[in-house]
Amino acid sequence: MISRSTIDKVFETARVEEVIGEFVQLKKSGSNYKGLSPFSDERSPSFMVSPVKQIWKDFSSGKGGNVVTFLMEQEHYSYPEAIRFLARKYNIEIEETEQSNEQKQQADERESMFIVSEFARDYFHETLLESDQGKAIGLSYFKERGFTDETIRKFQLGYSLNEWEAFSTEALNKGYNLKYLESTGLTIVKDDLLSSTGTKQFDRFKGRVMFPIHSMSGRVLGFGGRILINDKKAAKYLNSPESEIYHKGHVLYGIYYAKQSIAKEDNCFLVEGYTDVISFNQAGIENVVSSSGTALSENQIRLINRLTKNITILFDGDAAGIRASMRGIDLILEQGLNVKVVMFPDGDDPDSFSKKVTNQELIEYLKQNSKDFINFKVALLMEEAQHDPVKKAGLIRDIVVSISKIPDRIQREVYIQECSRIMDISENVLFSELAQIDKKEEREAANRPIQERPTEPVLQKTPQFEKVNELQKYEREIIKILLLYGNNEVEFVDFVAGEDAVDPELQPIKKVKFNNVVSKEIYLNLHDDEVEFTDDTFKNIYFEIIYQLNQDEIISVDKLVNHDNAEVANLVTTILMDDERYVLSNWERKEIYIRSKKSDLSKMVLDAIYNMRRILIEQKINSLITEIGVEEEREKILESIVDYNNLKTRLFERLNRVV
Repeated sequence: MISRSTIDKVFETARVEEVIGEFVQLKKSGSNYKGLSPFSDERSPSFMVSPVKQIWKDFSSGKGGNVVTFLMEQEHYSYPEAIRFLARKYNIEIEETEQSNEQKQQADERESMFIVSEFARDYFHETLLESDQGKAIGLSYFKERGFTDETIRKFQLGYSLNEWEAFSTEALNKGYNLKYLESTGLTIVKDDLLSSTGTKQFDRFKGRVMFPIHSMSGRVLGFGGRILINDKKAAKYLNSPESEIYHKGHVLYGIYYAKQSIAKEDNCFLVEGYTDVISFNQAGIENVVSSSGTALSENQIRLINRLTKNITILFDGDAAGIRASMRGIDLILEQGLNVKVVMFPDGDDPDSFSKKVTNQELIEYLKQNSKDFINFKVALLMEEAQHDPVKKAGLIRDIVVSISKIPDRIQREVYIQECSRIMDISENVLFSELAQIDKKEEREAANRPIQERPTEPVLQKTPQFEKVNELQKYEREIIKILLLYGNNEVEFVDFVAGEDAVDPELQPIKKVKFNNVVSKEIYLNLHDDEVEFTDDTFKNIYFEIIYQLNQDEIISVDKLVNHDNAEVANLVTTILMDDERYVLSNWERKEIYIRSKKSDLSKMVLDAIYNMRRILIEQKINSLITEIGVEEEREKILESIVDYNNLKTRLFERLNRVV
């Protein structure tokens, strides 16, 4: 286990904005940062990061927390894995305490699969560099492709021996479980009646050079393997099968190495193969990723969307292959991103072209040959369509279909104007065609079966349901005040009866001012009234705060944000980020200004306490009314109801409300 001192040092050192900035493109917004949610599909930012509080909140999904919980949500790390990731990032030495056998067995299947994948990466890389076969075949291949030693180490390239069980045998000898070798797809297991175990295993990637596929944080999710011998029965490229940790449509090859550069350059180059990514990196262009030979998916586009709104697709000089990839352009437009296209000379791909020119010439070529999707489609298809009116009409219709995918109406109009200019056709005709496409999509959506349309359940609200919510509203308000202002000392006002007051309970006649710490004033009032929170999470937070006050006489919000109880940590984060929500709407730009609550802190504290008392009194009165039926107790119950109503009247007076 990781020692407590190491965990504390990680939290003290790690910067939430730095870590999240590697996964999400963040923009400064006042004292905070905002960006697109990495957990939902959105086009307007609802994701907020607070460097001051060292927390984040995703208002679209409701998730939030500290730097560790972000890694647990984003990368599906366990708590120890997230701590280790941060320790490596910030060069913090990890102190370990001895684990019991029971704790060792608690590692879940996902974690075990990651561990096996990391072992495989190291094994293949070492085989490439150290074994005779690896150096003679694998390393020679990479050298022939022009990859330097530094590039080979950076991308952790490897080689799987051309033997049936070399990797599997080594992994089993090292103590790795066959179950996880099989579930990651590294080993293929088949029944074998002649074997003593009843099964036989062999290596999936036998005789291939290996490309580890990383997540955005650098975890090994799977592998791509390229065969180096002419075997018509074997696929040239072979990927790991879908598994618990590897989903092809959710991964982009090279994203781990490209994420910072993509955010910095505000553009992502999209290529087809592993070697394209590696060659561009070696040429100094790091903002490049690959869909790994699979058709581009919405999830892959959303992965890029977290870092930039701009994608430049790099096509080989092969017209047939380009036509097959056209669908990807519409998919990118549909997600609200901007698309540009670069086409290389016939016979070249990004890998080969980058080796023919200097780094500067490559950068210049990409700049000068970058076209928007309309100009690209026209340049590609106009040659064969210009003398055929039917084909030209089809090309124009195809461009308008692409424009219809764009969600932004202003962008649509600009592209319609551009299409009109290039194709020499009336804007009115193009807008008419666009309207027909929109209507057709609306009809198709309306004709979908009802069961396919998501519906939200309607909750029947009862008076009791509303009362419970009202009480919890003020419980939440009290917790919020404690978290934000609990350590502040302010001036309070109390009402006390004079010496000659006839009925001191109902006739406060004098105001008394005094100073007190907010947390102590709340505690004294709730303690005197013997008030208990009805919501379990609020109750846990309140008890934790009281414990802190008894120990240190001060509330440590950081301890609550980093609390072991995930519900406590998430709710505390949500409350702390409540006041940041208005920043997302740019209210100040609309000349709507939020009044500082700190100036009315005394009133805010007393209002929350009085309202909580009021609701509890109302609940008590309603409870007594149901007991009136018992004759011998009726008079006593009615007297109690009158007393409680008098208390309620007094509270309304203090709240300046009309009964």
